[in-house]
Amino acid sequence: MNKQNTINVTADNIFPIIKKFLYSDNEIFIRELISNSVDACTKLKTLCSLGKIKNNYDDTKNIIYVIIDNINNLIIIKDNGIGMNKAEIEKYINQIAFSGAEDFVKLYKDDLKENENNSIIGHFGLGFYSSFMISDKVEIFSKSYKKNSKPVHWICEGSPKFILNEIDDIDIIDHGTKIILHVNNQNKSFLDFIRLKELLLKYCKFISIPIHLQTLDRQHENDIIINNQKPLWLDDPLKIEDENYIKFYKYLYPLDIQDPLFWIHLNIDYPFKLNGILFFPKKSHVHVDMMKNKIHLYQNQIFVTDNLEGIVPEFLMFLCGVIDSPNIPLNVSRSYLQSDDLVKKISNYISRKFADKLIYLFNNNRKNFENKWEEIRIVIEYGMLTDENFFNKLKSIFLYKTIDNNFYTLDEYIDKIRYNQTNKEKKIIILYTIDKKKQYLYVDTAIQSGYNVLEINTPLISHFIQKIENENNSISFVRVDSSNINDLINKEDQITNKLALLTDDQKNIIKELFSKELNPNNFTVILNENMLINEMPIMIYIPEKDRRITDIKYFNSNIDNINHQKYHVIINPNHKLMYKIVNTFDKVKKNKLIKYCINLALISQNLLTGEDLSKFIKNGYQELYM
Repeated sequence: MNKQNTINVTADNIFPIIKKFLYSDNEIFIRELISNSVDACTKLKTLCSLGKIKNNYDDTKNIIYVIIDNINNLIIIKDNGIGMNKAEIEKYINQIAFSGAEDFVKLYKDDLKENENNSIIGHFGLGFYSSFMISDKVEIFSKSYKKNSKPVHWICEGSPKFILNEIDDIDIIDHGTKIILHVNNQNKSFLDFIRLKELLLKYCKFISIPIHLQTLDRQHENDIIINNQKPLWLDDPLKIEDENYIKFYKYLYPLDIQDPLFWIHLNIDYPFKLNGILFFPKKSHVHVDMMKNKIHLYQNQIFVTDNLEGIVPEFLMFLCGVIDSPNIPLNVSRSYLQSDDLVKKISNYISRKFADKLIYLFNNNRKNFENKWEEIRIVIEYGMLTDENFFNKLKSIFLYKTIDNNFYTLDEYIDKIRYNQTNKEKKIIILYTIDKKKQYLYVDTAIQSGYNVLEINTPLISHFIQKIENENNSISFVRVDSSNINDLINKEDQITNKLALLTDDQKNIIKELFSKELNPNNFTVILNENMLINEMPIMIYIPEKDRRITDIKYFNSNIDNINHQKYHVIINPNHKLMYKIVNTFDKVKKNKLIKYCINLALISQNLLTGEDLSKFIKNGYQELYM
């Protein structure tokens, strides 16, 4: 029979570990101690509301003081909350990992309402010990709210040994707790008024109880209130004006001089409780701070983390704002989030709210939505590619911009081009360019042929149009420079004005001459006998399918793909220049003509910029033959 044993953990060996490794950053002490003060005040308020205390309690008189004493190297944190007696300090302070907050909730769980239950912050009974991360000695003065309770004084110098005595009086009149941190030499920077103010603003900016920061050296304003006790996200969104949202954004991000494009107010009580406001910043802000943890997570108005991986969908991680929820599960350090079903539900809720906001903007003011489109498109594309539910909600309002800056939904655009841009296989061909200036020749050729062209120039283009085509097999996206215009939209056979200048043997000679000049690893030479005599003599294309494969590989690997690209060199055998090449018997002149044609085609595709021509041309040369 197996014998069950107990692992021995002594205070002597666990205390140094707690002091050094309890939290990843020693500045956390201010958050933990303030959280304890908030809990102390909340407990007192709760007991009064439940009728457990027979007095006229006024929660508006709750207050927390943070006092800097530079002369004696002290930080003092004082509240007028529920306080503790000697027995409670022995239980919750002297026994590590006994949580007073947890015990309180369990004791009154039948009486507490859900929102009151959630307002208690502490869970693990370890937060107080973060004070030893910066202190050589910590003192507690406390007086319980209970009638006839005597004040107590607890002292510990960072070892398992402590002193606990009842005393006659402290400077807390009725009830509450005062903690004195004797800051060690390594952490004296926390005694700096500006530093401590910044930490209080970081962790406690929206605490529901006023926090007074005071200093005894008189070098700074002696008493300032740090926090905004009623943040905007707790208000009814139906009663908030736009200017209040913008004002709140400026309060959160005072260095951003631009207004946000729009915002989403989160407000849900079931199946989880969550409030918050998320802002969509201007593009310039996005480029500077992309993925820089601009969303802050709060738990009952106390800052927890700005690492929201798993809570906020990845495509929305660059949004700015705050999320406040008591339901998001945290580990002991509160620095990392545990991935569970509740977190996934929250993530889906945020994604859905973002989609609903976009649909509202589209339906409510189409023109205004179009004006914002260039700045929000990439985010929507990313979301539609990574979240199927988001894709299904947004695909009907996703906009496509034409080269003349008009916007259409996919259905609207298909109706516009259906008649003229349907090929002989009954597929609707959607022509697009990634740069209407650089690809002007191809765009103009398409326009002159009576076709419409979209401008699509996002990094996700290949992935996105592939997904759209998979959803709708009656359409096909084709870039304007991926083939001859008549091949891009191959309609029923038509009589053309081509003129057969070359015999079949001469056509083969032309193909062979050009093939000898080009590196077969980069180029495939193709004769297109359907080209017209007034079209270009030679054109270089990357077929749509090949380009997409290369673009997807390039986007995923983030490497230079120029050496791996395969080009199609399309020869127009009906052009007079081809006739001239075949009938030029001077080899030097013939080679110059061929190289001139190749150069012209390379320039048209911008392949010469910064490139070594020997990469492309077998018999490398460095001059242009004009």
